[in-house]
Amino acid sequence: MVRREIINIDEGKCTGCGDCIPSCPEGALQLINGKARLVNETFCDGLRACLNDCPEGAITIEEREAQPYNEEAVAKKMLQKGDDVLEAHLEHLKEHGQSELLIEALDYLGDRETNLSLRKFENESPEGRDGGKVCPGVNSKELETEKGGETPDSGPFSRLEQWPVQLTLLPPEASYLEGAELLFVADCVPFAYGNFHNDFLEGNKVAVGCPKLDDANFYTEKLTDILKNNEVSKIKTVHMEVPCCFGMNKIVEEATKRAGKEIPTEETTVTVEGEIKT
Repeated sequence: MVRREIINIDEGKCTGCGDCIPSCPEGALQLINGKARLVNETFCDGLRACLNDCPEGAITIEEREAQPYNEEAVAKKMLQKGDDVLEAHLEHLKEHGQSELLIEALDYLGDRETNLSLRKFENESPEGRDGGKVCPGVNSKELETEKGGETPDSGPFSRLEQWPVQLTLLPPEASYLEGAELLFVADCVPFAYGNFHNDFLEGNKVAVGCPKLDDANFYTEKLTDILKNNEVSKIKTVHMEVPCCFGMNKIVEEATKRAGKEIPTEETTVTVEGEIKT
């Protein structure tokens, strides 16, 4: 037993309307003998999702000794109920900023069969895995870059202006994306094209991905969110000459269409020998 916040139902006020039941994706509530009941303490996360949907004000939050909330047990139950219920549960955790519980759920679901795309829930909140500290891999920030060319003492400067760069990790609400020229680049390009930093990175914000090996549908959704949340001034696509890499263009085309915006685009193709194809 632990002392924590958990719901309390006033049976005198409860009319058995059932409005609270759909508000609890974890399945902690059921109607029994005409009253809403908390049927399993380990399924109640205490996040108050059901409170506002009770027209009688019969549900309140109290702090008391109770069984600890068990995210793995909840995720297992949601998985059995189907993808729609599971998605509602994960959205519930995300909306309430429960990054640690979301990570627990995704860890459990990672090896289980489901048609639900879990990638859109990954890295929504970078907290949780190391004691509440922000993971450096997803800690969004704008970088200070040097201007000019290389010097004999320091060598070439990095032109990277933000972190992270992988499209999966890029937060759609990042302030540095507002008004930016977005460089959408295939992840093989920087290895093939030797002067990538000087010729492409400077003055651009970058999103990196592979349309062949990664989930193109997820990339389309993610880029759509970025375009909806920001007034991106231009999209510059840089990809390799191999056929599969041209999927970058389709992702940009579909994302701008879904976002309902007309954004200037520019395309560059790089050969496997490291030359720009004209």
